[in-house]
Amino acid sequence: MASVAAAALASLSSSLSSSLFSKPSLALIPIRTLPRITCSLSTSSSSSSLEFNITFAPSKPKPKLKPDSAEPDPEALAGQLIIPWIVRGEDGNLKLQSHPPARFLQAIETKSKTKKKKEGAEKRVPTAEPKYSKAARRFYNENFRDASQRLSKVLAAAGVASRRSSEQLIFDGKVTVNGSVCNTPQTRVDPGRDIIYVNGNRLPKRLPPKVYLALNKPKGYICASGENKSVLSLFEDYLKTWDKRNSGIPRPRLFTVGRLDVATTGLIIVTNDGDFAQKISHPSSNLSKEYIAAIEGVVSKRHLLAISEGTVIEGVHCTPDSVELLPQQPDMSRPRLRIVVHEGRNHEVRELVKNAGLEIHSLKRVRIGGFRLPSDLGLGKHMALKQGDLSALGWKS
Repeated sequence: MASVAAAALASLSSSLSSSLFSKPSLALIPIRTLPRITCSLSTSSSSSSLEFNITFAPSKPKPKLKPDSAEPDPEALAGQLIIPWIVRGEDGNLKLQSHPPARFLQAIETKSKTKKKKEGAEKRVPTAEPKYSKAARRFYNENFRDASQRLSKVLAAAGVASRRSSEQLIFDGKVTVNGSVCNTPQTRVDPGRDIIYVNGNRLPKRLPPKVYLALNKPKGYICASGENKSVLSLFEDYLKTWDKRNSGIPRPRLFTVGRLDVATTGLIIVTNDGDFAQKISHPSSNLSKEYIAAIEGVVSKRHLLAISEGTVIEGVHCTPDSVELLPQQPDMSRPRLRIVVHEGRNHEVRELVKNAGLEIHSLKRVRIGGFRLPSDLGLGKHMALKQGDLSALGWKS
């Protein structure tokens, strides 16, 4: 009988504690009146039994707390529902108390803190960006991504003409989009979906990829396109083999980034990316350019000081970043100067040397930004720029 009563008491205590102690406060909520329950327990070590009388009284208003205390007033608890907790005291005997054991409250508090800490950690941990295959990215770009661009930019990227010449073709009414003449260069078009004709010729749906090349320019070549002995003529073999290397993709329209005069040799960048060319050549990029100048005659300290003081070019006083007389080499009879500038104005290095009273025999550009012309790249030869080379030029593709 004692075991049955103990089981009933345990079930009742469990249901009441789970519903009443879910809140921080131990104040009791009103419930209906229950009959008196008597529980008798016997210990295994003794034949004597302990009897606990548990009374459920009618509900009363919420008891008031003692002044300056978190415990309710015992007098206010008179007649209130008392949750029975049967615990073993320090003396080893069982006793009945109205509040839960300290270890029970501590376990609940610890569990709650651990749960909150775990939830907070889960919120703070950033989720890794999902990685997709090339096929998935290509499918997204072809079907969902907005690939529209300005009409003039599309024509230039397709190799029709330069950006400015493409705008003139549009103004002249020689470009149609989806059967209608378009006179606005800023019109947004998608070459993969829109039907574009220029002078009666259909524009290919696929645009050529971005090309970045470094050329070791020889003397006697100019940087303008469509002229005799243009540096772009040095890429004829490259363009002839384009169809074999890139089947079904139109040829890129190449142009130089900035210019070197006809008598200057060395590094020049060739590309079909207008945004890249604008970024690299714009003064805001602040890219330094290094030149090696072979000088006729003798160079003195007075000449170096005159060059370092700068000169006026096109109404602007230009000063070089640095001027240095290089050590004499056995195979070179003429003195050589290393001159670094960043403004890149027309004939700037030649004007600086001329203003100092010297004459240039030969001039070569060997560096732009952090990219230096490879020593093994012969005159008239070119090389493809890698991602590290583009980063050295300050470009993030």
